[in-house]
Amino acid sequence: MENNQYLDDLKDIRRMMNQSTQFLSLSGLAGILAGCYSLIGAFVAKQILNEHRGYYVTLESTTFRNIVLIALGVLVLSIVTAMALTFSKAKKNNESFWNTSSKRLLLNFLIPLGTGGIFCLLLLRHQVYGLIAPVTLIFYGLACVNASKYTMGDVRYLGLSITILGLICTEFSGYGLYFWALGFGVCHIIYGSIMYYKYDLKRANN
Repeated sequence: MENNQYLDDLKDIRRMMNQSTQFLSLSGLAGILAGCYSLIGAFVAKQILNEHRGYYVTLESTTFRNIVLIALGVLVLSIVTAMALTFSKAKKNNESFWNTSSKRLLLNFLIPLGTGGIFCLLLLRHQVYGLIAPVTLIFYGLACVNASKYTMGDVRYLGLSITILGLICTEFSGYGLYFWALGFGVCHIIYGSIMYYKYDLKRANN
């Protein structure tokens, strides 16, 4: 009986240490919805490009602006959904949404992501359009890997998967939209589903 009590005490200590260093309230459902938004955005962008087939897409063109608006729309929807669902989950878990762990998570996520964003702007300035898709995938993947040590370890595998897709996309830059859909869409849905069933449902059942 005493050994079992010691084991329970050790588990409680380990749980408290994880809570103090890791933000564990990320929502798997947010990942699923972000993936769905990305697939819808990629589909709409593909339809726009099909209508523009035979013409060169420039930065000043309406087609390019529409695709940028779609990408921004997907980004805003994904962020708002993630914040709302994560805030709700943190509240249910009696965990603060904005604490030391979540601040570290956000900072370590934004450093590679911000670097990639600046790099993409420089590529646009120099009209190197073919590298935009792989660069966004690679830096987003690295951002997930960098932030994973402050949250659930499964995020690392999401980041590695998207980074690998970005490297492959570099070799097939003409298919950037398809790799975007695969990375930001399919990978997020798979990751979100695993996280949802592994953590969210398990906690709800308990």
